[in-house]
Amino acid sequence: MKRTHTCGDLRKSDTGKTVILNGWIHRKRDHGGISFINLRDRYGLTQVVVDSDAAAELSATTAELKMEYCIALEGVVRARPDTMVNPDMATGEIEVAASKIVILSVSDTLPFMIDEKSNANEDLRLKYRYLDLRSAHMQNHIALRSKVAFATRQYLTDRGFFEIETPTFIASTPEGARDYLVPSRLYAGKFYALPQSPQLYKQILMVSGFDKYFQIARCYRDEDARGDRQPEFTQIDIEMSFVGRDDVLSLIEGMMGHIFKETLKVQLPAVFRRISYDDAIELYGTDKPELRFEMQMQDGAFLADLGTFQAFKDAIQGGGKVKALVVPGVAEKYSRKLIEELESTAKIYKAKGLGWMKVSGAEKAPALEGGISKFFEGKAESVCDTLGAKPGDLLLFVADSKAKIACTALGAVRTRLGKDLGLCEEGRFEFAWIVDFPMFEWNEDENKWDTAHHMFTWPQDKYHATLESDPGSVKGDLYDLVLNGYELASGSIRIHDPELQKRIFKIVGFSEEEGQKKFGFLTEAFKYGAPPHGGIAPGLDRLVMLMAGETSIKEVIAFPKNSFAISPMDDCPSEVDQKQLDELHLKIVK
Repeated sequence: MKRTHTCGDLRKSDTGKTVILNGWIHRKRDHGGISFINLRDRYGLTQVVVDSDAAAELSATTAELKMEYCIALEGVVRARPDTMVNPDMATGEIEVAASKIVILSVSDTLPFMIDEKSNANEDLRLKYRYLDLRSAHMQNHIALRSKVAFATRQYLTDRGFFEIETPTFIASTPEGARDYLVPSRLYAGKFYALPQSPQLYKQILMVSGFDKYFQIARCYRDEDARGDRQPEFTQIDIEMSFVGRDDVLSLIEGMMGHIFKETLKVQLPAVFRRISYDDAIELYGTDKPELRFEMQMQDGAFLADLGTFQAFKDAIQGGGKVKALVVPGVAEKYSRKLIEELESTAKIYKAKGLGWMKVSGAEKAPALEGGISKFFEGKAESVCDTLGAKPGDLLLFVADSKAKIACTALGAVRTRLGKDLGLCEEGRFEFAWIVDFPMFEWNEDENKWDTAHHMFTWPQDKYHATLESDPGSVKGDLYDLVLNGYELASGSIRIHDPELQKRIFKIVGFSEEEGQKKFGFLTEAFKYGAPPHGGIAPGLDRLVMLMAGETSIKEVIAFPKNSFAISPMDDCPSEVDQKQLDELHLKIVK
């Protein structure tokens, strides 16, 4: 009873063939002595019929069948009557008249129905992930992930890249998040770390002369449970020698074009738009802007002098900003309550409030009403002309003496509006490069400079002379790839000069001794003719998530953890017995 065809194979041209199918009972219906079975495997569904005149043994076996029983069956393919054709099934023009059914294994009562897409809660789906993975929804996502990985390998290999594996057990190095540590049994008190990324090793591969490296790499970060993070994730890790920023960006544009064409039949532009970090913050309030709709933020500094609203005046006098957002045609739709909900979003990003006005009247004689409009009496025409607002528009404002708060808070409101108003068209993919990032950012808690990305980024050449004297103005040779409001990839041109690397260590508070202890094997390698090099690492999970139209990477990972970094299916993480602890020289302190 080994299958001759899958459950997605058969068509009208196969009529009259005797076939054997293997799969799971998706649905079973009995109608007046005739039984209809939808048999499912990962290739599709086939309708199977057990006729009323079937042999007694076949009828008895059919009566035993329940959902998710795994069976093998033999039968003859026949065309369905024209009135019974199912255009929603690839196999909808045929059915298989069963002559023999063998039950391969039975199934207990299901914890949830296996449909196109499960509506069970997340923890139940993860506890019975093997059942959830049988759904067409999950099977399609895992298939897409496989195709994306294959297309990636195909594209890079065709361009002379070597796929090289780097170690999973490494020395612990400070890279931003906490390391997952693995105790050594042989060396008491010493630990391996799981890699947050292959960063140091791929740079060493460049020193080794492998000028084109990639790896679909597993990465591990012990971060607090929040949002859509996973403790383990996968990235498409890429590094190249003798390149500049444009070479890396061009490679990734081509790779994304190839992936989308091969897997979704979607044609991407050959070149993605580029936006400086400063412009991204000014126009969208974020370095990962959602670009499927425009609605750019504007400078509202003119309002401080135009009206009498004190909060605007205080923000400008304090060296900050007033940011404005025109939301077209929604003035009537947005009640005070809905505007207060938008304000709550702004306050998450430290805004003190959200100013608003509605534009009414005629296009040539606009008026302002509601919110802070009383502070701008007689100024409606000036406000609307400067902001490009029209009657029916809603005007939103955030002011703060810290310019970045004004930008990011109103940017968060813009992002929410895009979702609430349905402005983000499904199936549309808007890529952009964010470039010219700050090299350093001030850590107020520790009163010191930190690197914005990592310590191995090449500062743009024009800032080398002022690295120590003015770290805040330094731009790194950094670049992020953004897709539909998500950061999809991050990369940079790397430091290959040991002396420059020491300068960066010193700025962020690493002594030469500490730098040697943490990264000595990398800086030592750089003494032996390190080539200029750079790279990038698109997140595979997030890429597939966006291609699949999902909002959680759990939907495209076969066995993810839940939001608390726990696997309900196998109760991981779990306790270990005392013998294992003793072998590892560990003691649990309660």
